[in-house]
Amino acid sequence: MLFGTTQLVNGQTQPANPDSALQTILKQLEGSPLPLNEATRHALAYATSVQKANAEYLAARGTVRKEKGFFDPELFFNLNFEDQEQPTASFFSGAPILFTKQMSTQTGLRWDLPIGTELEASLNLIRLKSNSSFAFLNPQYTTFGSVRFRQPLLGGFHISARNQLSLAEQELQAAESRRDQEVLSINAEVERSYWNLYAAERDYAVRKLTLDQGEIFLRETKLQADAGLIGPNQVASARTFLAEQKLLLLEREEQLDQLSDQLASLIGVRPENGMTRFITVDDPPSEFPLVQVDILVQHALQNNSDLKATQKDVEVSRTRAKAAGWEALPKVDLVGSLGGNGLAGTAQDVIFGNDTLRLTRSGGLGEAISQVRKRDFKTWSIGVEVSIPIGFRSGLGEKDRLHAEVILAEQRHIEQARALEEQVRTSHRELFHGRRRLDAAIEGVEAAQEQVRIGLIEFRNGRTTAFELVRLGADFALAQQRYSEALVRTAKAAATLKELTSGKYPGAIRE
Repeated sequence: MLFGTTQLVNGQTQPANPDSALQTILKQLEGSPLPLNEATRHALAYATSVQKANAEYLAARGTVRKEKGFFDPELFFNLNFEDQEQPTASFFSGAPILFTKQMSTQTGLRWDLPIGTELEASLNLIRLKSNSSFAFLNPQYTTFGSVRFRQPLLGGFHISARNQLSLAEQELQAAESRRDQEVLSINAEVERSYWNLYAAERDYAVRKLTLDQGEIFLRETKLQADAGLIGPNQVASARTFLAEQKLLLLEREEQLDQLSDQLASLIGVRPENGMTRFITVDDPPSEFPLVQVDILVQHALQNNSDLKATQKDVEVSRTRAKAAGWEALPKVDLVGSLGGNGLAGTAQDVIFGNDTLRLTRSGGLGEAISQVRKRDFKTWSIGVEVSIPIGFRSGLGEKDRLHAEVILAEQRHIEQARALEEQVRTSHRELFHGRRRLDAAIEGVEAAQEQVRIGLIEFRNGRTTAFELVRLGADFALAQQRYSEALVRTAKAAATLKELTSGKYPGAIRE
């Protein structure tokens, strides 16, 4: 008898352990033992889906840093040298061939503010040296400095200016949610794959045990045929049954190896010590808490990280559409500047006819810069720049397109929420029926065992045929498979609920 009677555990009907024959076959399976927690640990470290989700999160974080850097101040510096020889035809050039050497520099700070303001503070210096006899200052230092600004008035201020940063921040939150959900998903996927492998091992053991029994049955059938108790057709039935079990055993072994390979690909680790497959160590939990389905649906809708990510996608679309609404307006910028000029240099005597002329202004580079700093020679400006596109088709068209993108994102979010609720209800239904499904499977195994036992007695007494006994053996193997499926189906449903609710479903009750 492959399974014994049932026993009560915490008030629930639980299956007894398989008998020694089935356990012996399971213990003889060759493979690398793999606990469930170790499989999960490997998956978190090596699963490609987790690594890709983490890479997308890091990329989104880098994008946020990049967009924040757009509002960082920028220092700039320009330096240019110019040397010219210019033939002249004018007396006032001061030389028949005018030699000039000019050095110009520009240094300052640019800063784009989150409210859309563009600021630039700069200091410009020109040093000019010439052979002109009419150069009052030689070398001459010309300086001018200013603080300029541009403030959009119809560009949405910070809404438009922070558009890309806001998008990047929302996409970062979405990437973080998807990464967190992927961790939960890989845990659930590993657990489901692990229980699939567990069920396949049991199916293999059942087929192996059925094959062993089929060989014994064939020998017994030949002995009865040799004694003239049964005909050769019944021996043929026994041989057919044994051949079928050999083929089914090969299929089960291939399925076992295939499921092990799938688990290995999922966790990124191959079996150790030259083994070709993993073998499970843990058994499925026997008890799971039953939570009301509406509570689980609420947990899923509020906590599912994938659903949160699609909500962020909706917010991203809304941010784009909102900025496009402002950007479709005419462009009106307030511009202005505040600055000063400076002039200094080495004074030179200029002879013009019988007069000798000389400037009273002199000084070096520091004097010219001081004049700018003190604004001895003030400058300022203020104005408005207006740009009105004729027809507004480009801006309004982009606005319409992005508003349509908002609708699409909202509908995708609603669609995902509905699908999520459907999955939660389906998994809860499997969990709710798990105990009864397992009890029914146990009854089926016990009934099939009893049928085989009675069939053997009737066959030995000549009251049934080998063909009928073969059919009973096939029914028994099918009942065992259904028991294995029922054993892991509840555990897989619980793993799925934990994934869908982002860990809010408590999972198995461990003793």
